[in-house]
Amino acid sequence: MCAVPPANDPDIPYDRERILEFEFVRATENAALQAIHWSGRGEKEKADAAACAAIAGILDQLDIRGEVVIGEGIKDQAPGLFVGDRLGSWRSGAPRFDLAMDPIDGTTNIAKGLPNSISVLAAAQVANGATHAMRNLPSFYSHKIAYGPAVKAALAARSDSDLLDLPLTEVLAFVAEALGKRVRELVVVTMDRPRHDAIIREVRRVGSALRLISDGDITAAVAPSMPQSGVDLYVGMGGSPEGVLAAAALKCLGGDIQLRMWFDPARHPGHREEVAAMMDPGDMDRIFRADDLVVGDSALFCATGITDSTLLPGVKLIGHQAETHSILMRARSGTVRHIRAVHQLDRKAMPLREEFRRLQEA
Repeated sequence: MCAVPPANDPDIPYDRERILEFEFVRATENAALQAIHWSGRGEKEKADAAACAAIAGILDQLDIRGEVVIGEGIKDQAPGLFVGDRLGSWRSGAPRFDLAMDPIDGTTNIAKGLPNSISVLAAAQVANGATHAMRNLPSFYSHKIAYGPAVKAALAARSDSDLLDLPLTEVLAFVAEALGKRVRELVVVTMDRPRHDAIIREVRRVGSALRLISDGDITAAVAPSMPQSGVDLYVGMGGSPEGVLAAAALKCLGGDIQLRMWFDPARHPGHREEVAAMMDPGDMDRIFRADDLVVGDSALFCATGITDSTLLPGVKLIGHQAETHSILMRARSGTVRHIRAVHQLDRKAMPLREEFRRLQEA
């Protein structure tokens, strides 16, 4: 178990996040190392299952009370870690964390051997007396706009700062002004989906550069807040769970996201009514921001590249070695770490959840 000082001891000042942060990035490394072996094999469910077992295998060894708030398997019944699953020791007095994860963001890309897949984990410590620190939106999809710190600062000076209600032409003009660019110099990312045809046409009509991605919109939503990404704005209708994961990263980076639940009655008839039965009526059309989705000052975000993306290089296998690249962020300190690791695969223990449980029972 990871050593953690006794809980609720006023004589021992410490930051539990700081103690645990590298354990969380070990979990995404473990998932990436398991997932890379499925690259190009056309088995996205098996890749997902391997990554889920790997990420849980690390988290189950930690002395935390971790609850999955955002997990796998919501839209497509994929194998994985589900909302409400518990990870860690759950020892009395251990720190409570809400966990959001996507062991593979970009499973289709993995199956096809394509770029732009990462393993992602976000965590937020639950304050004493609070129920949760992260919000789970039960809709399959949300309409999202994500942007960096300069656009967030410019929005703060406006009385009306809801970008989702503006025509996209006006949004692009505002973002360009905030960044000191011309509209034609903007780089906009959206997913290559028929539902985005109007977005694609409008971006091209005004002359902004457009990057279409096939999968993996966590990376796309985080990119505008990464100075070297070359991306200025992300817009589109993507997964709601991925929106919450991106929100955790954006709290760390100083950017923001605007998100409203979005429903596709043609593909998922009756889904809006199902969600309405679970939600406060005022939340059905509410625009959520990062601070609404991850409440308080606690937020950790870590990701490890599986295949190459704009955020991170993928896993490189060289003989019995593997090289991984990860990013680790904390909202409290604003620290962003880029971690390159070389793993000796013939000596490295890579625990899986099933194996860890068998060891406990032995």
